[in-house]
Amino acid sequence: MLYDKFLSPTGRHLHESAIRRMGTVAARSADMVSFAAGYPDPASFPWGELRELAADLLSGADPTVLQYGPTRGHEPLIEAIVELLAARHIIVTPPQVTITTGSQQGIDLVGRVLVTPGDVVLVELPAYTGAISAFKNAQARLVGVRQDDDGIDLEDLDAVCLRERRAGHRVNLLYLVPNFQNPTGLLLGLDKRQRLLEWVERCDMLIVEDDPYGALYFDDVARAEDTRPIRADDTRGRVIYLSTFSKTLAPGFRVGWVVAPAALIERFDTAKQSIDLMTGSLDQRIVHEAVRRGVLDRLAPDLRRLYRTKRDAMEQALREELGGHLRWLPPKGGFFLWATLPDGVEDETLLARALEERLVFVAGSAFYVDGTGHDRIRLSFSAPAVDRIREGARRLAAAMAANVVRS
Repeated sequence: MLYDKFLSPTGRHLHESAIRRMGTVAARSADMVSFAAGYPDPASFPWGELRELAADLLSGADPTVLQYGPTRGHEPLIEAIVELLAARHIIVTPPQVTITTGSQQGIDLVGRVLVTPGDVVLVELPAYTGAISAFKNAQARLVGVRQDDDGIDLEDLDAVCLRERRAGHRVNLLYLVPNFQNPTGLLLGLDKRQRLLEWVERCDMLIVEDDPYGALYFDDVARAEDTRPIRADDTRGRVIYLSTFSKTLAPGFRVGWVVAPAALIERFDTAKQSIDLMTGSLDQRIVHEAVRRGVLDRLAPDLRRLYRTKRDAMEQALREELGGHLRWLPPKGGFFLWATLPDGVEDETLLARALEERLVFVAGSAFYVDGTGHDRIRLSFSAPAVDRIREGARRLAAAMAANVVRS
């Protein structure tokens, strides 16, 4: 390429998100059924209430509404987040919180501030592709840890960390999504959460806890107490907690946050100044008003019912269209169904066939840092309407027919 000689080492090795790539593919055809990106259902957005509060904010009564905002974020929103966190049993003060452009920026800040090129960052097998991209772009070496049906395998975690340190590698961070993990939908067991805190203290580590889906539990199989954040029981400052309004209010605002010890928040704030310097105050003020007026609290039960209905629709459609050819653990919350393919079927080959049927999903191997996962696919049920979920299952069955159904 003409500009290769101008690229920095980081610029030469930037890692693209597989989810973003599949989202681009989905946008090319109006008839494409997308089980790829984990987008919220736009029918869940509180259009009327958002329109009303936006009109109030844009009345001109407060001229600072359209002014630059501080890097750390809109102070009333930070204070509101502190109250939201208390409801999640996380007790912090405003100096321990910073607003980010979605939780993805929080992951990026963690990488910028805490990762030295060549460091090992431990991640789940499989792991969220956005985190894989962010940490790889920080020039970390990602090493995977197996998962059980109730989340990360603690014995494997201990063995992997010990092995990497004995090899002379710096290992300071463990990244995980404990609530309805992306991509597996797994819920980390409460006992494991407590044992993880003991483990990071013993091993002198930090946990990066990413929690975008914690409020979206399906109360037929999970309860609010099952999603208690690891950070809620952290008394030693070992957990950096990330969350977002993208999955509950609307992703277009791109408002998330990071909770960490105040000394780290200061570092994140300084790093953030070189990225956005003055944050988008209008988005943050709209989100703050939505929290203050109770919009978020009113939405939560409806969202849980909506996504539970969609999960049920996807599971039923897959059973009807594919019989026993796909296997999965029923997700207890969140947006995703993680399916195991039949013997002889490979994720990327199946994806190529699915695209011919105008269906897109994310190949399982995109979530693995060890080159495996070709026997898995991630199917997102959050955005499509129920009739499109059924149609997508039919197209998936057609894509698999050549080497599965006929056999």
